[in-house]
Amino acid sequence: MIKITLFCAAGMSTSMLVSKMRKAAEEQGIEAEIDAFPESQMSVKAKGIDVALLGPQVRFLLDKAKKICEPLGVPVEVIPSVDYGMMNGKNVLNLAMKLANK
Repeated sequence: MIKITLFCAAGMSTSMLVSKMRKAAEEQGIEAEIDAFPESQMSVKAKGIDVALLGPQVRFLLDKAKKICEPLGVPVEVIPSVDYGMMNGKNVLNLAMKLANK
């Protein structure tokens, strides 16, 4: 089981991407818990997850995210704009799996 959390400005713009990622995980036989939250909840929601991904619209928060996530052993990265814009759940899932070394 891999736990992936996406953080964006309000937690709403990533909901469609989360659905696509869940579908991709199911198709690949990957047990995954994938959720989205506003970046303001990162310090609470980062505990107990395997990977944190930032929406491109909050890429400026990457340093802040690293300060929160890295001490918890949680890798964090910005979702590529192309994959986010195309809602490519498979590519974003693959990025998360690579970050988690799974």
